[in-house]
Amino acid sequence: MKALIFDCDGVLADTELHGHLVAFNRMWQNAGVPWRWSEEQYAEKLKIGGGKERMRALFSEPAFQAVYAVPKDEAGQKDLLAQWHAQKTAIYQEIIVSGSVPGRTGVKRLAEEALAAGWSLAVASTSAKPSVEAVLRFTVGDAVASQFKVFAGDIVPKKKPAPDIYLFALKELGVPADRSIAIEDSRNGLLAATSAGIRTVVTTSYFTTGEGFNEAALVLDSLGDPKGKDCTVLANRTGHQIGPFLQASDLDAIVG
Repeated sequence: MKALIFDCDGVLADTELHGHLVAFNRMWQNAGVPWRWSEEQYAEKLKIGGGKERMRALFSEPAFQAVYAVPKDEAGQKDLLAQWHAQKTAIYQEIIVSGSVPGRTGVKRLAEEALAAGWSLAVASTSAKPSVEAVLRFTVGDAVASQFKVFAGDIVPKKKPAPDIYLFALKELGVPADRSIAIEDSRNGLLAATSAGIRTVVTTSYFTTGEGFNEAALVLDSLGDPKGKDCTVLANRTGHQIGPFLQASDLDAIVG
């Protein structure tokens, strides 16, 4: 048994800039909330795992309190977050279905190769499960998506960089950590996977190119594709040479 576990946002597609940020800002506009995140503000919020958690962080910010009356009680805050998150998720799914956020180079190809080579496929993400499933279907197609196990949302108590989502995935897949590879794009995701004992390949994305990835087995700018863009190897600690695109045979060599 071998498991290849993808993160969603920034790995399957570069969704943070063109999907989530747009959906958050559109949701607040629709709700009549005079607030929007700039790219710089959202990059800072990405250090917090989970969409509801990022919005909750606003409740203690004076700039947000100055333009919106935040509920004082915990129950009121929880209800508001649930409403906002549901509205934002619906908008996000519409964005994904519209085709305005293309899948990242090489994801569909590598998933198909891994399936053919006997790898179990999964997604482990802190995003809402309906959002993850929408991105997965759009990126790899319905047939390949049906072969994935999706672990997402609030199914674990702590979100990345805690290892909970990966530990849960390993248990459900029945695959040991040393027979698994995670593909991540951020330092939080890298720490989550490696803390669970999983070798990790990083494919940097729009918001994460400047982050530190010293714990990664391999760092690429993309997975690469023979019909499109080659990958650039930014760091390689595997002892195995990587060609112009990451292949299932490379994954086999990495797990040994």
